[in-house]
Parts: sequence; structure tokens; C-alpha cells
Amino acid sequence: MYRHVVDRSSGNVVDIIVEDFCTDELLKYITDSSRGTKRLRLVNCLDITDEGLSEVASKLPLLEELEISNSFLSHEPLQVVEASCPLLKSFKFNHRWYIWDRRKSNNHALAIAGTMHDLHHLQLRGNKPTNDGLRAILDRCPHLETLVLRQCSHLKLGGELGRRCAERIKKLQLPDDPIDNLNFFYPSACSDMDDVCYELLSGNVFYVFL
Repeated sequence: MYRHVVDRSSGNVVDIIVEDFCTDELLKYITDSSRGTKRLRLVNCLDITDEGLSEVASKLPLLEELEISNSFLSHEPLQVVEASCPLLKSFKFNHRWYIWDRRKSNNHALAIAGTMHDLHHLQLRGNKPTNDGLRAILDRCPHLETLVLRQCSHLKLGGELGRRCAERIKKLQLPDDPIDNLNFFYPSACSDMDDVCYELLSGNVFYVFL
């Protein structure tokens, strides 16, 4: 069904949202068929690998907004994405948050800071950076306007770094802020799905849920 919708778009799909079932093979099929994609959202797509995302990144030269929520991806493909997608302005890299998971990691934060210098909007809900990782992002991403740090429980923003965020960022969500209104760029998914639901909107936007 997904391939059928892509085929019917005649290469004109601008917005792609996939939840729960995307694979490397399907993502490659989409990007091979739709080189004009500007917005890509992958949610709970646990079968997407580092190699798969790295391979298709070069086929998304017009990409402006990217969301990857709840994945097993490492920091490595993020560097490839930025090198291949010079127009990228919005990046969401969210994870499920578990109160018992106390691991810290700045790998993703440093990858973002090292490559995504033109970002205007960044969402890192449920990630594990420390103050050092956040400081690197602020140092190297001078255009940031929106920064969501909800559930980034290793950040300590009571001092200078917190003041810096408050002064610089227009739309700021801190680790303990409510999770309402986190979805800045995409409509909410349908609330009631039985087996399969898809919509083709305005000829160039489609949603598929399983």
C-alpha cells in the first residue's frame, strides 16, 4: 500500500510520515521515487539502521525538516544527514524516557553540534546529554530559535547555562516542563486506527499507519 501511494504521487511527495513499520528497504524506495521531499518523519521505526539512513540521505537534498522518534540509531548517520541535506532547518530526535535509565551520553549532541550549524529548531526529548553536550550545541548552532529539552534528565540548568538558554532561545522547553505542545511542525496522528489507514492530502502529503 505504501509503495502504491508513492507511485501514485509521480515523484511529487513533499511530506512523508511513517509510523511503526518503516524498513531500510521501504525508506530507500520512497527516496528513490521522491527526490523533492522536504519533510520526513519516522516514528517508532525500529528497523531503520544507521546504514539505511546514511544511504538515503544523499537522495534528500531539499530536506528541511526531519524527525526521528524512538529509534536505535547511533550518532553516526546524523553527520551524513547534515552533509547531504544543506537546507535542513528543523531536527527532532526523540526517545522514550525511562526513570531507571541513568546512562549519560553526549554522542548525539556532539554530532548535532559538529554538523547541523544551520538549525533553527531542535527537539531532543528523552535524550541523555549533559551540560557539555548542550553547551556545544549552543556554541555551534547560532540560529537556534526553538529548543526542546523535555525529559533530558542529566541536564542541570540552574546556573549560567540555563540563563544562556533563556536569553538566546525564543521557544524553550526545559527538562521538567510539561510535554504539551511539543509537536511544532506536524499534525497529530489519527487517534483511532483499526488495521490500516492512509490519506493522500493535496496530492503530495500522505500518512500511513499500521
